[in-house]
Amino acid sequence: MLGFLLRLLPFWVREPLLIAVGSVLGVRIMYLAVHDHDRVAAGLGVVFLVFTAVRIHAVVRALRARRNPRPAASADGTAVDTAAQAQAQGGAGPRPGPATPEKEHNAWGQAVAAVAVVGALGAALWVAPSVMPSDDIASQPASCSGEAREELPRAYRQTPQPVTGEELCKALNRPDLAKLLETPGETTTTASGTSNTAPLTDGKVAQPEAEVAFDTYSVNVSATYNELSIDQYVKLMKFGDEQDIKTLAVLGRPAVLSSAHTMKIEINLGSGGSGGPVEQGPLARTLSVAMDRKDRGGYCEITVWSKSGALPNDGVLLDIAGKVLARIPERPVR
Repeated sequence: MLGFLLRLLPFWVREPLLIAVGSVLGVRIMYLAVHDHDRVAAGLGVVFLVFTAVRIHAVVRALRARRNPRPAASADGTAVDTAAQAQAQGGAGPRPGPATPEKEHNAWGQAVAAVAVVGALGAALWVAPSVMPSDDIASQPASCSGEAREELPRAYRQTPQPVTGEELCKALNRPDLAKLLETPGETTTTASGTSNTAPLTDGKVAQPEAEVAFDTYSVNVSATYNELSIDQYVKLMKFGDEQDIKTLAVLGRPAVLSSAHTMKIEINLGSGGSGGPVEQGPLARTLSVAMDRKDRGGYCEITVWSKSGALPNDGVLLDIAGKVLARIPERPVR
């Protein structure tokens, strides 16, 4: 279809148009080929440049033919003046006046106009991405919710220097978090924080948490302001399903590493909104760190997991803890 439309154009419009397009594409593809060291692109660029050279040669020949028209030739090869021959055969008559040239289109004007149009379109396409606002919101990293602050539960007012979910989210959603997770090319897909209370405490224990998700990993940080020390927490872990328990110190505070499976819940929005049974999800790795160096109660937890079940090494959790815990005040002496 495109070839048919091109053939309908006059020669002095079609050929300059093909030359302009071929030269722009050829030069651009060759530049990219040299920049990216791509042999296939280099071959394609050569094809465009050769095509452009052929079209230029055709235009040059046409221009020469227009400037030097050849007289009609007789059978014996000698030039014949058709006007004089017609006068001799017709006898005497009025001498013909100077030949009136047919009205022709300005070839050079058509060529320049075609090149100008193509150049303007090419410049517009080249500049448009940098001046037009981008609609690709998905490529922008997610930020912590800026919604209006809700009134905190009473447990936060009764806890000295507690952090909120919003503060935890800002502490976790760092520009270098993807690099700390050893996935530097990824951007944050979701980021949120909540100021909740711990379950089964009748709303008396503040437990803010935040979560940041990437394509590969998800990270959750929570702070529990209860009376449970890390030493007591380790004893409870041994009675649970936690795996690979390892005690250590982080920033001079008692800490423990453990692993446990997440829960997988499927919800069917159709047929009355029924859901499937709760299943065992992928394994998650958690680092629990005491709120203060003397382990007087309360702890922060940093958990990492992925849908595939793959986990980063423990050094990643320690690096994240070193950055996030610096934004969480130590629990003051009560």
